[in-house]
Amino acid sequence: MTSTALLAPASIAMAQDAAPQASADQGGGNVIIVTAQKRSENLQNVPISIQALGTQKLDQLNVSNFNGYTQQLPTVVAQSSGTPGTNIIYMRGVASGGDGNHSGSLPSVGVYLDEQPVTTIGGNLDVHVYDIARIESLAGPQGTLYGASSEAGTIRIITNKPDTSGYYGRMDVELNKVHKGGTGGKVEGMVNIPLSQKAALRIVGFYEKDAGYIDNVPGTRSFLPQPGGITINNNQFVKKNYNDTEISGGRALLKVDLDDNWTVTPGIMYQDTRSHGSYGYDTSLGDLQVQHFLPEYRRDIFAQASLTIEGKIGSWDLTYAGAYLDRKTFSSSDYTDYAEAYDSLYSGVGGLAGYFYYKDNAGNQIKPIQQVIGQDHFKKMSQELRIASPSSEPLRFVGGLFYQRQSNLIHQDYQVAGLADLLSVNGKPGTLWLTQQHRVDKDYAAFGEVSYDILPNLTATAGGRYFKYDNSLIGFFGFGRNPAFYQGADGNPPPNAAGSSRTGVAGCYTSDGLTLRNAQLAGETNITLLPPAVGDSPCTNLGDYVNGSVVPKRAKGDGGTYRFNLTWKPDRDITAYATVSRGFRPGGINRRADVAAYKPDYLTNFELGLKTTLFDGLLRFNVAVYQQNWKNFQFSYLGANSFTEIHNGPDARIRGVEFDANVVKGGFSFNFGGAYTDAKMRKNLCAIDDPTYTCTGDGNMIAAPAGTRLPITPQWKLASTARYSVPVGAAKVYGQINATYQSSAASDLRTAVIQAGTGKTINPAQLLGRLDAFTQFNLAIGSEWDKYSLELFATNVFDERGQLSRYVACGSCYNRVYIVPNQPRTIGIRAGAKF
Repeated sequence: MTSTALLAPASIAMAQDAAPQASADQGGGNVIIVTAQKRSENLQNVPISIQALGTQKLDQLNVSNFNGYTQQLPTVVAQSSGTPGTNIIYMRGVASGGDGNHSGSLPSVGVYLDEQPVTTIGGNLDVHVYDIARIESLAGPQGTLYGASSEAGTIRIITNKPDTSGYYGRMDVELNKVHKGGTGGKVEGMVNIPLSQKAALRIVGFYEKDAGYIDNVPGTRSFLPQPGGITINNNQFVKKNYNDTEISGGRALLKVDLDDNWTVTPGIMYQDTRSHGSYGYDTSLGDLQVQHFLPEYRRDIFAQASLTIEGKIGSWDLTYAGAYLDRKTFSSSDYTDYAEAYDSLYSGVGGLAGYFYYKDNAGNQIKPIQQVIGQDHFKKMSQELRIASPSSEPLRFVGGLFYQRQSNLIHQDYQVAGLADLLSVNGKPGTLWLTQQHRVDKDYAAFGEVSYDILPNLTATAGGRYFKYDNSLIGFFGFGRNPAFYQGADGNPPPNAAGSSRTGVAGCYTSDGLTLRNAQLAGETNITLLPPAVGDSPCTNLGDYVNGSVVPKRAKGDGGTYRFNLTWKPDRDITAYATVSRGFRPGGINRRADVAAYKPDYLTNFELGLKTTLFDGLLRFNVAVYQQNWKNFQFSYLGANSFTEIHNGPDARIRGVEFDANVVKGGFSFNFGGAYTDAKMRKNLCAIDDPTYTCTGDGNMIAAPAGTRLPITPQWKLASTARYSVPVGAAKVYGQINATYQSSAASDLRTAVIQAGTGKTINPAQLLGRLDAFTQFNLAIGSEWDKYSLELFATNVFDERGQLSRYVACGSCYNRVYIVPNQPRTIGIRAGAKF
């Protein structure tokens, strides 16, 4: 489906061409230019499913972040804890849930900023949206032109480019008030500076304060043994409007025309997002309330340097696109829910105090609550060299080479204040559990597509992509262990110090290639641990012992994806197409040695689409129907002791319809788009991997039966905008109403698992609960002059408590389910000036 349902009337989104703001928003005719197929094309002629939000529409809907634009894209949903920068994107129902762990699966949806991929593990970049030419949403496998993380689709954020035609700029300010929350606002600005007839600079800057609306309310928690246990309170952290966010940053693009054929565009982007508190509320407490006991914050800093070179070799277009992205996140999380849940699960042995022996160096019992200090350092380097033949010829080709290397240095420190040295991770007093890992994912690809006009109105396209991936993981995770103590020996200290688990120091490699635990069980007495492969860890238990040292665990593979398309244009205003395409996602490594590596999964898409422009452009209607077969989908979940595991599940079948309509008549425009998605498993999901999917054998069971709907994606998601503007003197006065709807969806795929600590069978999908259906209305009235604009707006007018996501803090924390809501009713004023 190629959508204009969400585009403003008479908007034109210029592809790679620089244009002043006015012409970029108000071109002649209702033409939208996109670059989804690596060429500049009229959106209505592109035979793939696209939704697009242009500059003018983004401004009209006051979109400034990820949640803002995904609300308007019916094929896109997300799952997260609500904190900015932690969203996991899904398209067309290709979602198994829980894929966001830093050492989990690669994303199934790719994200691009201009020509450069910015897809990241563990949460997408929440790029601030301002002075953006358009956002393109490409549904279905895009693996031919976009690669590994575009299995289910691709989102492209295209910035406005520097323009040599003249000096101009704009500034916008906003002040808003959230119902039951605080006051927020933003200041944004852009300036376009011609440096010469062949060079121009475009600079964007912004600051935004998002008000909080969730309260951290007073409360206590008590831990076993009782009486005589420990009771804590959160008095020092009680706060109203707990979850505020500050965002600041900017970007700069320099465009230099070397001659009539060659253009160089270097750019730099920087953004600093500081979030505080919790973005989900506790359903056991009440509306918009939590009860947390330790500091909560997240800082997300990213910077990207990019370079795009475009030119011609003869009549062929050559493009080089390269970028280097550096992202650092710093966070603190309250893990008290884990302590509460496991204190209850271990009540038979005296709770956590009896099982984990939470004591200080003097032997006194201490508070068992944990604060998780996290720091990830993500780096991404990508390069693509692409060549394209003239688009006017009946035989056309586009192809190229692609290389990408992304790495993540992962630090997760689970701290218990006052924990005894011998109960801590070796060399880290107060650290109960440590994750210190280095992950590297490398992708290599060669791709190409050929299109041939069989007849003037009939075109066949065939494309393919050969890929290789090489993913590695090395480091440390787990508890500490005093090497002087032997498993089961007299005087053996409590469990976490003894390291009875195979994780942690007990699983670290010794100089003779054994793990510490196995060396001790073998009776060795002179044991030397190998030095850590990743700094700031005690030793290495995640890797392979080779010739006296530990090397990363690796998952390598290669293969291919394809796309075949037939396009028929019986009339210049009608495009019909049929597509068969395939996407993939690489395999990877599980941290636990007793859990096998997971394999790639593949998505095959069969699609029919129709795009029409009727009544001399008055009405535009597009529709697409599809079926997707998802083979051995990768499935992540919190397993025993809240430890993330990734497995290959069964096959799934996804059927859907996408549509949009756009009517423009004078000053009135009406847009309506939607998606229906029916996503189901074809075979059983087993608790223990079973290639027969019968889920039989010792300890096995059906975790979700065949026919279970995939989670997260609603069956229906709709978006509509009506806008009317009328000249009043020198001004244009307008009113706008925007409405979005999404139906109910499951939060978890599994209907039966064995609960750690009890051996009981529980139903995670039922305990976590479904995402309720909701409708949101947004209103705006305002006036635009030649140089100025003023608007009053209200979002979520009826204060609907929409549920964007549900989550729990740990695998057994179902006594406290959190809901990530849409923002409560917000009323504000916006003003803008152009110069």
